Amino acid sequence: MALNLEAKKVVVEQVNSLADSAISVGVAEYRGLTVEQMTNLRSSAMDANVSLRVVKNTLAKRALAKTACECVTPVLSGPVILGFSQEDPGAVARVFKDFVKENEDLVVKGLGVSGEFVDADQLKRIADLPTKDQAISMAMALMLAPVEKLTRTLNEVPTKVTRVVSAVAQQKQ
Repeated sequence: MALNLEAKKVVVEQVNSLADSAISVGVAEYRGLTVEQMTNLRSSAMDANVSLRVVKNTLAKRALAKTACECVTPVLSGPVILGFSQEDPGAVARVFKDFVKENEDLVVKGLGVSGEFVDADQLKRIADLPTKDQAISMAMALMLAPVEKLTRTLNEVPTKVTRVVSAVAQQKQ
């Protein structure tokens, strides 16, 4: 369906607002995917708080101009789907990586993370980044480890004394 000028402006504005607030963007070619597969991809993207958009490349280039997502414009060719993540830099990569495991027809062309272009061969590295909650729990575990070790060490002294007294008592009996 051909879009008139006003509809194109609306699309560009919508994609531009997504790109302005996005931490990461992914570009993948969806040629050969069935409607059911695209529905599954959209469903998994919604579960991961990733916004997917299928936009004509010329409109996408206009929308991504002067945003941090502009780094992906060189790979905008063919039928592509754009994925935007506003919260988690690895979310788009995880969605694409998990989907590609079951559907080889989706070809990831590249990722943009915080304004830096990342080739598709680095998809696994970006997908393995921890989520915000995982990063916080890892930092908390690191901060808690010295306190736990100190507590165990301090608790060990009375335990050893108790064992020695118990051993001496058993020896005298």
